[in-house]
Amino acid sequence: MGGEQIHHPDTDSHRSVMMPRVSHWRLIVAVLLLASLLLGSGSTVAQPAPDPTTQVALPAPEQVDTLHAYIDRTWGTLTRSHDDLVEALPDPKVDHEPGTPWPLYVAPSEDTAAVGQRLRASLTADEWAQVDLRVLPENPREHVDQIEPHGLLYLPHPYVVPGGRFNEMYGWDSYFISLGLLEAGRVEMAKHMADNHLYQVRHYGTVLNANRTYYLTRSQPPFLATMVRNIFRATRDTSWLADAVPALKTYHDYWTTGPHRAGDTGLSRYYGLGEGPAPEVVMGERDAEGQSHYDRIRAYYRNNDVTAYDESLFYDAETDSLTSLFYKSDRSMRESGFDPSNRFGPFNVGIIHYAAVGLNSFLYRYEKDLSAIMATLGRSDAAKQWGRRAKRRRTRMNDLMWNAETGRYHDYNFRTNTQNDYHFATAFAPLWVGLAADSQATATAETLWQLEAPGGVLTSTRRTGNQWDAPFGWAPLQMMAVDGLRRYGYDAAADRLSAKFVGLVSKEFQEHGVILEKYDLVQRESDVSAGIQYGYSENVIGFGWTNAVVLRLLESVER
Repeated sequence: MGGEQIHHPDTDSHRSVMMPRVSHWRLIVAVLLLASLLLGSGSTVAQPAPDPTTQVALPAPEQVDTLHAYIDRTWGTLTRSHDDLVEALPDPKVDHEPGTPWPLYVAPSEDTAAVGQRLRASLTADEWAQVDLRVLPENPREHVDQIEPHGLLYLPHPYVVPGGRFNEMYGWDSYFISLGLLEAGRVEMAKHMADNHLYQVRHYGTVLNANRTYYLTRSQPPFLATMVRNIFRATRDTSWLADAVPALKTYHDYWTTGPHRAGDTGLSRYYGLGEGPAPEVVMGERDAEGQSHYDRIRAYYRNNDVTAYDESLFYDAETDSLTSLFYKSDRSMRESGFDPSNRFGPFNVGIIHYAAVGLNSFLYRYEKDLSAIMATLGRSDAAKQWGRRAKRRRTRMNDLMWNAETGRYHDYNFRTNTQNDYHFATAFAPLWVGLAADSQATATAETLWQLEAPGGVLTSTRRTGNQWDAPFGWAPLQMMAVDGLRRYGYDAAADRLSAKFVGLVSKEFQEHGVILEKYDLVQRESDVSAGIQYGYSENVIGFGWTNAVVLRLLESVER
């Protein structure tokens, strides 16, 4: 039940060695499959689907200027600080009694009285009356079920939110947003974002999925060491860098000890803590009929035979109920940031049994960055130690994840000792972080045709009704593919992908006046709701990481 498989015409290599061109029959089959994709989504097709490898130009200079102007304005619109705390507190994902103050929670390790004084100094009396300042229980991650009602978690510095229903500071969104802020010369705000993440580690135990109480039990893909190193490059503040090191180590421990260990592989996995349904999903992801995301999943299990994993682990057919392991896996899927797809079986709930390519690539880079940070601080022994950790991770990834026949890295199921054949755009993550050998990068680049679409790099080759699958595309995955290809010398392919995605974002901006969270890369449209059956179908306006990636892609092409 992996979903409809989508293939695309081959591309040329843009290094000195040319990639083999796909034969004429494969081109015909690929075009027919693309047309089938469009027909399957309810659209009518008057002519064959376009060849996704067609060269495209960047938007006209005046269109690029309007994108820059919008993004520049939006940084302010998406910023939350103590001055506008009343805007940051409301949460459309949870129920709230009208006319009552929104809760703001402070860590038990924090000085609550001092926090209250700082906030009152920034707010009017009427605004302060709308704030219900509360203290979290001791060990809040272990007692999150005792927190009622859910609310915003205090952070000391301003931050940029993604937009729309995501009115808080998110984990991996913030990394990409910080890149855009640095690109725009907003170094102070980028540093605030990093400082808030360091504060989360010190007071809440980890970089959180986002700063709401129901996110206390999980993180998101780890980029903090890279984020800190990027800020240091801009500020050259060695004292600040040294102060960050203990938190960077603590966050690395989160991913490499306890339940985040992927068996005895030496690699890591996603694993959300806490029990039962994710509160924000129960309250915030209901369709027109009032069914929750979990209601729709139960219906799927009732009506489909699942072969990608042992369904009985996650669904009790006799009682028509989702098991406790399902909810644990669902939380783990949300920690991954890819929520949801069918990459690890329907709804990604098989994820707890996998060492993921993306996660371990990010941790490889984290360890390399910590090695570089230690060297900068003159701690040569520590630098060597972190370098050895990165080397060991790379070796294990090559042993367990690399597949010479397919020419790419695969997620590894440590329960069955098998590689996952689901082709996902994180296959480019090893190139992005530089762990692939030249020969591996060449082989992976030769698979680009399988994911390339008219609007950029598809999230996967399968259409499943999930937003993190075909035909949808997301800004971070465009950056990983573009920068990964460019890192190994495939500049023309990187330029082509950049132009495709920026061109799509620009086209939709000219039509609708906004930048959005995700796009249909096959039809080159931002109207995606009809194709999304699971999770939330809304296409959120803003949008923090799309804005940032557009800036970065434009800069990389112009450079």
